[in-house]
Amino acid sequence: MTDTVERPDANDKARGRFSYTADLWAPGMLWCVLVRSPYPSARIVGLDTSAAFAVPGVRAVLTAADLPPESYHGPVVADRPVLASDVVRFAGEAVAAVAAETPHAAKLAAEAVHVDYEPLDARLDPEHAFASAPLHPDGNVFRHIALRHGRPVQRRPDGSPVDEVVVEGLYDIGAQDQANPATDAALALPCADGGIELHVATQWPHGDRDQVAQCIGFAPGTLRLMPTGVGGSAGTREDIGLLSVVAWLAARTGHPVKSVVERADALTGGGHRHAARLKYTHRADRTGRLLSVEAQILLDGGAYATTSPEVVGRLAGCATGPYMVPHAAVDVWAVRTNNPPAGTMRGPGATQVCFAYEAQMDRLADALGMDPVELRLRNALSEGTMLTTGQILDGPAPAGELLRAVALAPQPSAQPAPGLRRGVGHAVGLVPLLGIEGADESSTATVRLDHGVVTVTCAAVEVGQGFTYLVRQIVEDVLGIPDAIVLPAGTALPSAGPAGLGRHTMLTAGAVDQAAREIRAGLLAPIAARYGMTAALLDIRDGRIVSYDGLVDLPASVMTEGREVAATAGATRARHTEPLDDAGQGDAYPAVAFAACRIVADVDPETGAVQVVDVTGAYDAGRVLDRVQALSRIEGAVALGIGLALTEDLAAARLHGPVAWALPGPLDIPPVTVAAWHEEPQPGTPLGAKGIADAAVVPVPAALAAAVRDATGLELPSLPLTPKAVAAR
Repeated sequence: MTDTVERPDANDKARGRFSYTADLWAPGMLWCVLVRSPYPSARIVGLDTSAAFAVPGVRAVLTAADLPPESYHGPVVADRPVLASDVVRFAGEAVAAVAAETPHAAKLAAEAVHVDYEPLDARLDPEHAFASAPLHPDGNVFRHIALRHGRPVQRRPDGSPVDEVVVEGLYDIGAQDQANPATDAALALPCADGGIELHVATQWPHGDRDQVAQCIGFAPGTLRLMPTGVGGSAGTREDIGLLSVVAWLAARTGHPVKSVVERADALTGGGHRHAARLKYTHRADRTGRLLSVEAQILLDGGAYATTSPEVVGRLAGCATGPYMVPHAAVDVWAVRTNNPPAGTMRGPGATQVCFAYEAQMDRLADALGMDPVELRLRNALSEGTMLTTGQILDGPAPAGELLRAVALAPQPSAQPAPGLRRGVGHAVGLVPLLGIEGADESSTATVRLDHGVVTVTCAAVEVGQGFTYLVRQIVEDVLGIPDAIVLPAGTALPSAGPAGLGRHTMLTAGAVDQAAREIRAGLLAPIAARYGMTAALLDIRDGRIVSYDGLVDLPASVMTEGREVAATAGATRARHTEPLDDAGQGDAYPAVAFAACRIVADVDPETGAVQVVDVTGAYDAGRVLDRVQALSRIEGAVALGIGLALTEDLAAARLHGPVAWALPGPLDIPPVTVAAWHEEPQPGTPLGAKGIADAAVVPVPAALAAAVRDATGLELPSLPLTPKAVAAR
């Protein structure tokens, strides 16, 4: 497949001209503002909305009493109310909503809603919440996996005792928000048939529609959800509460209703990466062979479950890293606290544990007097080896190959400025892909040819990953027709599942390819018969139909002129998986992807400032469908990883406002060098491709932390690496 030049939406997004949900408008539109709790834990003693109704221009005020009793939502467990009624469980939780004719009136009315709170003791530390009284009727543990694998290795084959080297570490990682460029917003339009049309940035129109219908007591068929321009996702776009509120207000008032969430409120809304506390013990023999890994991993899931149970299931298979471990005892908990709910951010769970286990590998190398790269290579997983979940890796597992590629790649020749110290760090990570623990994964697409014009319809949402342009490439490669029209996604089409974890690269692109090839076979068959050959001997290149022997050379238009034909195809994950059992064992992952990273960083020991000089990576991509788009995904993943490692502290942002949310900018991210693409097609996927963005982010914070440790000699067990922690003591 040929490399792209430029995505159609790139220029508008770069120049700030791309249209997002917050830019939409409708005649007679009302504005919605939510009333949010200032307390992380409190009992709602009283709620008075009379003053809000007295504000000129107010059309409606919504509280939990107006909603159906079943107005709870959540992608895994429906435990989060649209609006809190008896108690609030995190600061920023919505308790009411107002709709008014102007944004100013809506804001005044929201401020006029009087809520009488009785503050309660908040549990903000997951260790405290773990043993405290229940914060919710469902309890304080979303999920616990007690992974037990193998037996301790205490003696060599000759019967002599093993001489062990043991290293221990305690690590902390703060929460990270996706900080999408587009503001969270939603617009609801009442329809003449009594239904509601919802416009929102979404990853999964069908899933969101069904949850909203449940929350407001509508039949799913009466709601139509139309995805708007998505300004990034990285795993967010999962809060159904705002959608449910504007839908209910539109139905009640008969007017379009729009809500735009301010950035400060978005930071308290949830969906961020789980903060984590991780305790590890690694044991190895004197040759550097790992003997065992013991770990206790505590994730702060926040006030509601969202995707925490799934993240625990993903994390379990990654907890010991891309290494062969004969014995593992790993406990993973996701715990309920009074912090905003966590969610599924790119590389969920795998990114946090990679920081910890790779720090442990560096400690182990130091204790053994070994090169840290050599230690990793000595223990690297490969095809046919076993995860600590007991699953055999029957697909590509090039952990060692990727690490060698980055380790051998040239380093920057320029020396650091005077007074700066240079460090180099390596890390390798892995992440499970689609279909974990028995999840059903499928996608459908339709390709239609009408007199030389191709249209593609599928419900896969373009969230910034370049999927729409990939579809056009597939159509051009298969049918020789450039500039296919990709129709907007929405709930009028069969579901394609949620974006994320490479779903649309691995599945939906395959469905488009299969449908296009079905059309191609039908169109080429009569031409091949005319020349006494089979359609398999004909190819479409550069707008022409050519045969293997050059005897046929026709313009591609001869097979499309006057033709109207369509084909629908579905792509599914082929291999069945199963849930992990209580001991964390099971064939739970249909595929895993690996990535390796080397980072060179310069550190100012006086100020603690860190400058990333070079990022070199190698990636287990299955089959790279488009190198330009793949590199773009990697660059985005590197930016996320550098932000988590150096600057992003969600707790500080909540305390001090969005100004405390320090995101890395273009000058903080050096060009990314790809030392190797490992292109071994992934069995069971239509095009052999793997999702690449999740794997790419996983080793970045670990490699950057290793580089700073190498430069400073400090342990640095916590992320982000603040200047205070890095500066010479």
